[in-house]
Amino acid sequence: MLASPENSVLVIVDVQEKLFSVVNEQERLLKNIIKLVRVCKILNIPIIITEQYPKGIGRTVQQIVQELGPDYKPIEKTSFSCFGAQEFERRLIELGRRTLLLTGIELHICVYQTAIEALQRGYRPIVIYDATSSRLKLDYELCLHRLLAKGVDVATTDMIIFELVRDASHPKFKEVLSIVKQL
Repeated sequence: MLASPENSVLVIVDVQEKLFSVVNEQERLLKNIIKLVRVCKILNIPIIITEQYPKGIGRTVQQIVQELGPDYKPIEKTSFSCFGAQEFERRLIELGRRTLLLTGIELHICVYQTAIEALQRGYRPIVIYDATSSRLKLDYELCLHRLLAKGVDVATTDMIIFELVRDASHPKFKEVLSIVKQL
């Protein structure tokens, strides 16, 4: 089953100052999340953003905050899974969308636990692998195997973007393509 703009929500998990400064491939992570944010805005896909204990870890990195603009309404949490924050699930229920496009850090902790709980609750998580990161490369690589073994769908940024658009005749295709080429 392909993801669709009508049933998807982009989830940006804990891309915060102190975490971001210690994860691998920061530039790739940031570039792909920004690309996804821009495409989701064009395709009217809602965006949910979380922050893990911002008093200690800081706020979302400024580049993402700027890209989100008025859509920057973070859900604060202390649980590793986003589902531990009641506001997260409340927003999902309000939106009525079942496909979660998961991005963020750290992959092997907060993104992983959110993906597994999403499956358990009847959602369809798709982890956008190149829009996630971890501090340790071993954790990042091993987590891919765990996700696949548990039945979580994994994609790359470009894979999911073209899946959402589906056809070069889509009215927003040229606009989306320019973002893909630009970043």
